[in-house]
Order: sequence, then C-alpha cells, then structure tokens
Amino acid sequence: MATNHIPSMNSANKKPISLDDIIEMESRVSAALGRVREGMLAPTESKTAPSFNSNELALLTGIEKSKLQYRIKKGDLPPGTLTATGAKRVWSLEEARKWVVASRQKMLRPADLVAGTVICVANFKGGVAKTTTTATLAQGLSLRGHKVLVIDTDPQGSLTELFGIKPSSVDVSETILPLYQGEEETLDYAVRPTYWDGIDIVKSFPMVFDAEFSLPGQQMQNPKFEFWSVLDGGLDNLRNQYDVIVIDTPPSLSYSAINALMAANILVVPIPPSLLDFASSAQFWRLYLDFAEPIRKARGVEKSYDFINVLMTRVDNQESMSAEVRRWIMNGYGDGVLPIEIPKTSIASTASSQFGTVYDVSESLSGSKTWKRAYDAYERFVELMEEQIVSTWAHKAEVAKGSKK
Repeated sequence: MATNHIPSMNSANKKPISLDDIIEMESRVSAALGRVREGMLAPTESKTAPSFNSNELALLTGIEKSKLQYRIKKGDLPPGTLTATGAKRVWSLEEARKWVVASRQKMLRPADLVAGTVICVANFKGGVAKTTTTATLAQGLSLRGHKVLVIDTDPQGSLTELFGIKPSSVDVSETILPLYQGEEETLDYAVRPTYWDGIDIVKSFPMVFDAEFSLPGQQMQNPKFEFWSVLDGGLDNLRNQYDVIVIDTPPSLSYSAINALMAANILVVPIPPSLLDFASSAQFWRLYLDFAEPIRKARGVEKSYDFINVLMTRVDNQESMSAEVRRWIMNGYGDGVLPIEIPKTSIASTASSQFGTVYDVSESLSGSKTWKRAYDAYERFVELMEEQIVSTWAHKAEVAKGSKK
C-alpha cells in the first residue's frame, strides 16, 4: 500500500525540510482535519443545543418537580413538548432559559443600574484548558439565565470551533480585526448568534493575527494612540447589552491578549498542577507587569480587577507530583485559588474531540460517573463565578443608587 512520504528526523540520509515539504505537510494535516470536521459538523457546520426533561428543568430553576405542572397550567411559561408517547415533556434550550430567567430574578443583572461584567480567561501557555474553560463558563452562565457574549481573540479560532463554526468559513467582518485596524470604533458589527440560546459570539480566524502588526503600527504613527485600550472602548455599547462578556485569549503575550486583559473586570487563569505549568504561570505575571508598569508610569493608567482567580485544571490525582504542585499553587496564590478543581477525565477528552464541552456531550455519556464528576466540577466553577459577578453588580448598584441621592 502506498504511503505519503514524510521526512524523517532519524533518517540516515536526512535532507533539509524545505518550505515545499512544509506546504505538503500542511495540506495533509488540513485535509485530515477537514475530514474530522465533516464527521463532527457535517453537513451544515452547525451544532444542536441540548433539550431538558422535567428533572433537568427542576434542577435548572430550583422549582420542585411536583410544582412544574402547576406552573405550566398558569400559562405564563413555555409548556414544553410532549414526547411521542405523551408520557414526558421536553423543553428546548430557549424554552428552558425562559423558565430560568423567571425563577432567578434575584441573581440577574439590574440592567438599569450596572453594565455587564467582562471576564478574561488568560494564560500565556497552551494546553491548560483555557478555551474549554471559556466555553463552559459561558454555557453555564447562560443556563443560569444570563445573556452572554463570547469573544474569540485567538487566531487559532479554537473557541469558534467549539461553537460549531469552521474558522475557514469566517468573514473578517465577524472578527475583532476591523476594530483593531481602526476601521470600526465599536465591536457591535461583529456579533453573531450561536446554536446556544443566550450566547452570541465574535468569531476568529487566522487573519486576526494581523492585529499584531496593525496595533503597534498605529501606535508608531500616533504617539497619543493607546493600543492597549482599543477593545475596552470597543465594548462600551456591548456592556449594556450583555450580562457577561467572556474573552478567550491567545496563548502568548500578544497585543490581542493585552487588550483583553485591560478590558476585563474579572480575570481567570487556568493552571494544571504540573511543575512546568506552575513555572509558566509565574512568567505570565512577570510578562503582565512588563507591559502594565510602563503604561502606568508613562500614561498614568491604573488597572484593577474585581477578582483574580486561579483555576486548577486537568487535575490528575494519579500523578505523583500533582499534590506537591497543588501546595505550591496554594502557597503562591492563596485566596486567589478557586476552591474547585477541574479533573482530567476521558469525558472531557471525548467532548473536546467532538468540538464540545461537558454541556454538549451525548446522552449516552451523560449518565456515566466520569461525566458526572467533570460536570459537577464545572457547575461548581460556574457557581463560584456567578457569585463574584453578582457581588460586583450589587456593589455597583449601591454606588449608582448613592450617586442619585
């Protein structure tokens, strides 16, 4: 059987790997990935949102299952759809969220008093579950009744992929690039709906990397230009339209990452408990200060966050160093470490391979103990984040009321 020639690093007659070889390799990889995507997303490149039975709806809303029928009879909320046998009801995601909004008013944003919260999920190292953390946080918050916008600032477009969209099909007008190139003043133009009710997206694709040239170029042409505040200004209108905006960043100190960090109110840094990841997290803060301190000295720009969170991800209790590194992380970050760990599970790997999260997994997997362990961890993470968000809203609402007196 014929095979494609791949240059070997161990070949005795090794020849240099040319640009043509790399082009050929890229073509093979892209073709293989295309076949995978077709299998996962064909033929419409879309994903299907989950539906909910009465047990799940009761858990989402906090309404006892026995009282659901009473609420249905009132006629003010979607009654769901009876199954073919007529024995059960099923609610779509959109219908379920209407129930959630009606039942959780005390936890929702007082839109007339405060703007939405911006959360940046960042780490300058790859492989730490940053994009998965962004997607699950957005989905979990939407299931609690919040209206969420996700922004993909990574040229790799992994978050875009998780929402069932091929980066190769994305148009530049659906990305942050026109904002960064100075063609747009606000990011409103780029917002698009997703398959998941309650979540909109600003997509990404490889050309977003051009921001790494356009932003410093504008700074050189205009010394008064503030390259770090472009996204912050671009979100002005959207903060009033969304309860929460969650930004996924590139795994590097880039101009896009700096903009996301400067636009956020809350920061989430995922860190697996491994020595290399812990060491990388220390470098993350050093690099952060390398750009933040000069801006403060030169321009008097002060940046503060309502919360900075360290989330331990991909935790494998079987790894010998894991417990020791956990202690180092706790000693280094103290109260900044969230009291929940995201386990490294086969379910998480399966969901990722299907361009999804624990909220997207098929029904055949959702009953397993492994799925329940991962799902419960993410649910607790979302719960903790919602507590922070609501506390910031409450504080800002009090300040707003006081200023009106």
